[in-house]
Amino acid sequence: MKINDVIHAKSQQAVVTISPDATVRELVALLAEHNVGALVVSDDGERVSGIVSERDVVRRLHADDAVLDAPVSMIMTEDVRTCAGTDGLTDLMQTMTEHRIRHVPVVADGRLTGIISIGDVVKSRIGELEFERDQLDHYVHQT
Repeated sequence: MKINDVIHAKSQQAVVTISPDATVRELVALLAEHNVGALVVSDDGERVSGIVSERDVVRRLHADDAVLDAPVSMIMTEDVRTCAGTDGLTDLMQTMTEHRIRHVPVVADGRLTGIISIGDVVKSRIGELEFERDQLDHYVHQT
């Protein structure tokens, strides 16, 4: 299975981005509004400048609640692991596990085309396993 297969199966395919100059308070509002765990940081909505997650906020907030008025660029991860829509899901699962990341932007020709979360990966994998089980069950009951 390819990353694009998972992206196209998502109910919401739009990627919510935030400017690096936005405040962490604005970030928190967007995370809540869209019910997501991370946002891609982008100046133009197409190029990936970074990624910022709920975890990034909580880790900084614990040390200093003034971070809410700081720019997102202060807490974002700049070295972002990305994938292509044509990449295999197995490779992505390995990357997510090795680097302990839960959200990976999908990029084509340097342009943001989607985002895939560990939840998307798990849902897709469960669907594959259920399909295989049903096929085996059907095969066994026909013999």
